[in-house]
Amino acid sequence: MGLFSFIKEAGEKLFGGKEVEQAAASSAPNLADLNAKAGDAIKTYIDKQNLGLSDLAVTFDGATGKVTLAGSAPSEEAAEKAGLAAGNVASVSGVDNNLQYPAGTASQYHDVVSGDTLSAIAKKYYGDANKYNAIFEANKPMLSDPNKIYPGQKLRIPAL
Repeated sequence: MGLFSFIKEAGEKLFGGKEVEQAAASSAPNLADLNAKAGDAIKTYIDKQNLGLSDLAVTFDGATGKVTLAGSAPSEEAAEKAGLAAGNVASVSGVDNNLQYPAGTASQYHDVVSGDTLSAIAKKYYGDANKYNAIFEANKPMLSDPNKIYPGQKLRIPAL
């Protein structure tokens, strides 16, 4: 699936991102432990999405802010959602999604900017603002309300 970039300051705050960054900058002896804790926190967050992944392995590199995912997904959609869940975490700047999955139809992605709404995004990609629910459903359970998106978030835009 490849490497996706994310806005490092946006997203769920799951672990002490600043602490990991400072440890990485100073080559602190506890950096490996902090990276492992961050990886575990991200893995737990992905597991809570109930995407049906198996053998999920998550590593985090505090120096670069990069997360690497490995394992198997039941579908391309589940693999895409796992990558988005990992990337929409504060202190993550990129996700190298190496999840294996059966072939399917690839989605597009949209980086949310200030003033965006799901309706406006649906109008842009589908030509119909009323199709916002397709985007909402494609990003569940990371989105809990169609009115709650934030700048810096990356959304999956499925083919209709």
